[in-house]
Amino acid sequence: MASPAFLSPARAVTPMAFVRAIVHGYARHRVDPAEALQQAQIAPRDLARVAARVTAAQFETLNAHAMQELDDEALGWFSRKLPWGSYGMLCRASLGSPDLGVAIKRWCRHHRLLTDDIALELQVAGGVATLSITEQCEPDPALREFCLVSSLRFLHGYACWAIDSRISLRKASFPFAAPPHRDVYPLMFTPDLRFGAARASFSFDERYLALPLQRDERALRTMLRRALPLTVLQYRRDRLLGQRVRELLRTHAEQTGNAEALAVLLNVSSRTLHRQLKDEGTSLQALKDEVRREQAQQQLQRTDKPIKQIALAVGFRNEKSFSRAFRGWTGETPGAFRQRVATGGA
Repeated sequence: MASPAFLSPARAVTPMAFVRAIVHGYARHRVDPAEALQQAQIAPRDLARVAARVTAAQFETLNAHAMQELDDEALGWFSRKLPWGSYGMLCRASLGSPDLGVAIKRWCRHHRLLTDDIALELQVAGGVATLSITEQCEPDPALREFCLVSSLRFLHGYACWAIDSRISLRKASFPFAAPPHRDVYPLMFTPDLRFGAARASFSFDERYLALPLQRDERALRTMLRRALPLTVLQYRRDRLLGQRVRELLRTHAEQTGNAEALAVLLNVSSRTLHRQLKDEGTSLQALKDEVRREQAQQQLQRTDKPIKQIALAVGFRNEKSFSRAFRGWTGETPGAFRQRVATGGA
């Protein structure tokens, strides 16, 4: 299985450091990387440029070519090869799990059958699930960052794919100093980053673990054939409660006027609704404001409706209260927003 795409295929933001790591893997296997670099349209002279970047499409081409040419999906990270198909086997071994928590535990357990060099572990405490990597041997400095980043991304990408849902990460940690290309890490993981930590890890809401897997063997075979494989960026839907509330507020405005009505649609008590939203770091009022703001901005931008009519449409009793709320959300009046957008202002 090829590695997960780091970023948008068209943007040259994937660090050259990851390309150099693959080239170093070629050196460990004593194979010339020239053909792989040519296939990816990466000039060898650019390898030494610290600030250079390649597109995700170039990187994926390089990665897939290297894994097959070297017959090593670890690309030299570990003391022994992971033959082509090893990560596909990990995916398949976890696919029959009843929920994501069991799937991740199986992935971690079966990964140890592939290599002893690193150990993956899932821990849950205080409502937070943490996936961490323990390095069991002295790593190659030229490959360490790429190995740890890719190992976390493999599992994160698989987990998102398996439940057909974006898994929002709370924080991520790495046992090395912040690299020159640290700006790419928030795109790969989360803005809440820590470098110089004891171990590589990422954390997310524990409740994702209870979600059932949505994929089957046929979907797995299709996924493993894709030119651009697993990537968490394609999953915009988040199956946790906050997102479900947002969707209901957008699509069933007439039936979600208060917490009690919304709770009925969600098959929970209003008390549970408020408590779980608080656990997710939000509130029903905050979500209502978010949806109202989005709808108001869309109508102000895309229609010529009077502001009073828009105010009523998004749930306000009058134009005055709507204008006051809109200013609080955006720092400007609805009229000023509409005029700025119409004139192409920033």
